[in-house]
Amino acid sequence: MSGAPDGTVRAAGCVLWRRSTAPRGGVELCLVHRPRYDDWSFPKGKLKRGESPREAALREVLEETGHRCVPGPLLPAVRYVVNGRPKEVTYWSAEATAGAFVPNREVDDVRWLTPPAARARLTQDRDRALLDAALDTLPAS
Repeated sequence: MSGAPDGTVRAAGCVLWRRSTAPRGGVELCLVHRPRYDDWSFPKGKLKRGESPREAALREVLEETGHRCVPGPLLPAVRYVVNGRPKEVTYWSAEATAGAFVPNREVDDVRWLTPPAARARLTQDRDRALLDAALDTLPAS
């Protein structure tokens, strides 16, 4: 379920990445644009009843980006307050496998960006800290 007994909203997501096809290699990170909030962030969403955080993270990545992924290391949880309620988001670093984005009600655009470009585009500072943690888990360029 999306709420805990203490009232905390539980959510999960991934810092989704893929190996770059650019001549210099490296990785690209997937950011999603949510028109409702006009923000750029990593794919995430609330847990459904009976769903584990990992199951929710994989479902949300697929729903928001159209990509399947292989979850890797668990990243630090992100905590903040939304509409007066605490929210905790559990994240994984996850490599994209197959898929293609189709705009939907929640996400109207995705961008695959280099780490510096992703850092510049992210709306929230807390997501920049998450980006740093994810970069520590990714393969060397």
